[in-house]
Amino acid sequence: MYVNGRRTPPGLFATHQQSERMIGETEHRTKPAVQPVPASPGLPRILLPGVPIMKKVALYSRSNRKMDRSATPRSAVPPSLVQRAASTTDQGAHHGPASGPAPASSPSDFNSRKATGRSTRVPVAPVVPVPSLDRRPSFLARHDRTISVFAALLLIALLMGYAAVQPPSVVLTQKDIDASVTHTLDHTVLPSPEARAYRQLRRSVVRVRQLGHDKLSDKDQVKGVGTGVVIVDKGVILTSLHVVAGSEKVQVVFDDGTVSEAIVTRTQPENDLAVLQAKTLPDDLVAATMRSTQYLAPGDRVIAVGYPFDIGPSVSAGVVSGLGREYRSPDRGQVLSNLIQFDAAANPGNSGGPLATMDGEVVGIVTAILNPTDQGVFIGIGFAVPIENAAAAAGTSPF
Repeated sequence: MYVNGRRTPPGLFATHQQSERMIGETEHRTKPAVQPVPASPGLPRILLPGVPIMKKVALYSRSNRKMDRSATPRSAVPPSLVQRAASTTDQGAHHGPASGPAPASSPSDFNSRKATGRSTRVPVAPVVPVPSLDRRPSFLARHDRTISVFAALLLIALLMGYAAVQPPSVVLTQKDIDASVTHTLDHTVLPSPEARAYRQLRRSVVRVRQLGHDKLSDKDQVKGVGTGVVIVDKGVILTSLHVVAGSEKVQVVFDDGTVSEAIVTRTQPENDLAVLQAKTLPDDLVAATMRSTQYLAPGDRVIAVGYPFDIGPSVSAGVVSGLGREYRSPDRGQVLSNLIQFDAAANPGNSGGPLATMDGEVVGIVTAILNPTDQGVFIGIGFAVPIENAAAAAGTSPF
């Protein structure tokens, strides 16, 4: 091949048309738009093995603004290759076309020809194409909107599925509530008011024993039994005076089984009342709640709690038969006034016990029963001292 009348080794140089074709192929392989550098007048485009072609690269930024940059070659042309190209060009001018590659010339030959004034054209160093600065974004960056929409749809589907498996809410009406209450009352056995009142009161009720010394056995014997009620949690107990009258010792037994000796601290004979103080107290002693008789009326339901015939504690229920009654004791001839009459069963042993309302609040202290016969048992009429009088006997206000 001859270039400007000089022979070039085959495979080393290319014509201008071949260079343009190769540049087009390079542009096809690379993304950025590349324009070839125009050839100098009288000098063809030269390609060197291993050296990319110099070209002007038009880069497009992501903001679509065109930027023109002249790429800088990544590697310079080796000096030996430049000398080889110059030597080969000079030899082609003397020897004409040749089929094989021309021998390489030494640096001394190159310098001698330069000194003689021969024209030596050194090949123009090609420009290395600069890769595009606009790299392709990652998969997530390119599909971020699609992924966001898909995630939102998936979340909505999950919420709808969760709502579908939940049981539907039930709106209760007043009719449903009434039916439920009726069903509960019909199928559930509720404790009676009397039972609730007794549970409220039972821990405050004590058994009172009158003790006497037996000379034959040299032991204390029970001479009489009555009932008492704790009105102060420090062991202050109210009972009937005739229960402890004439006793040598008084013993009380609490609801939890604690046995204690007690002493009589006060008496009120006109109301047949006595106040005891226990020496030993249980840990969970509970005082009874007292209620005024101001709002008590005939027909109100009441309970009487005690130890009739030393059996108990026993509960009997009845109503208030009257208020402000009087009673004369057949044994002592004493008259008691302002009494509460009731029809709850009471027998010997109930004396000193509480008469309480359905709330478990004490309104009186059972003191006597009326029986026209000499049997001394209950026939339907009992009497209790109002709690106001009992509190006065204790020296404190009950309310």
